[in-house]
Amino acid sequence: LLPLPDPSFQQGQLVAPIVANLGPLEDLTLTPNPDEVEEVFTLSLDHLLREENQGYTHFRTAGRYGYTLPVFLNGPHRIWGLTAIITELTLELLVPGHY
Repeated sequence: LLPLPDPSFQQGQLVAPIVANLGPLEDLTLTPNPDEVEEVFTLSLDHLLREENQGYTHFRTAGRYGYTLPVFLNGPHRIWGLTAIITELTLELLVPGHY
């Protein structure tokens, strides 16, 4: 359970991220639920580790600084919220010292 103040995250939900090697992405066929997923895209580890693709979003509550969450950039795509938190924690585990 991630007790983080993410506005898109509902309290009481349990999130269990799974990290897996699915083989070459070219050979992978995904069929996401269109009611839940608008678009599927991939990012390389190298891309995620480049400083120019990393940032933070600062949130305010009651007109004051509230909290900061990570964000990852990729052209028109922005990884934020709970997905960015999970990505950041995963990078810290996979490549300590590089992130």
